[in-house]
Amino acid sequence: MMLDADIVAVSPSSVYRVLRDAGAMDRFNGKKSKKGTGFKQPVRPHDHWHLDISYLNICGTFFFMCSVLDGCSRSIIHWEIREKMEETDVEIILQRARENHPDAKPRIITDNGPKFISRDFKEFIRIAGMTHGKTSPYYPQSNGKIERYHRTIKGDCIRESQIKTVDDARRIVKQYVQHYNEVRLHSAIGYVTPLTKLAGEEKAVFDSRDRKLEAARETRRLRRQQQAA
Repeated sequence: MMLDADIVAVSPSSVYRVLRDAGAMDRFNGKKSKKGTGFKQPVRPHDHWHLDISYLNICGTFFFMCSVLDGCSRSIIHWEIREKMEETDVEIILQRARENHPDAKPRIITDNGPKFISRDFKEFIRIAGMTHGKTSPYYPQSNGKIERYHRTIKGDCIRESQIKTVDDARRIVKQYVQHYNEVRLHSAIGYVTPLTKLAGEEKAVFDSRDRKLEAARETRRLRRQQQAA
């Protein structure tokens, strides 16, 4: 973010070396996660949409938050908070996601919840021209991209906010999703925003960063020459 904002120009390798020498990278050297290995990873936006339902406790009342996440860009395609979450509610949420991207024919990735294995849901997927992939039974972690997102939004947004009504929750989640899609840099996609990746503009960002780093190296080289003269 500092590189994009023209605050400082330091290469990722230099940052890693400094953090490694300071012992700040030790917590990242654990066993490699197997999340996401159950499916061939998508190479284009809208190849895979991950769909999941999470619970929200708002002043003692439970609500349902359903989110649709693009597997390639990690962008949140659509989300809703509802008082109930039946199979028809899931269909409505998916249909609204499709209305935002009418040309998309993604593979929908879900767990094996009853709403996702019903005959009506399978028929909806078929009529909509999409396909359906389910995670391994008793291993919901294989839908880890959206599982991780729901943990993130609960930890960074919902539990940090004073939410008293469902309208408060919808307003706060809307603000967070906008920040998540348009501002927050995502490590899994090269530290660009999900919206940048979704639009296919990440190469322009990478090229801009490379130019800034090269300019910074040249500036430092010239400064060292002047000091040595």
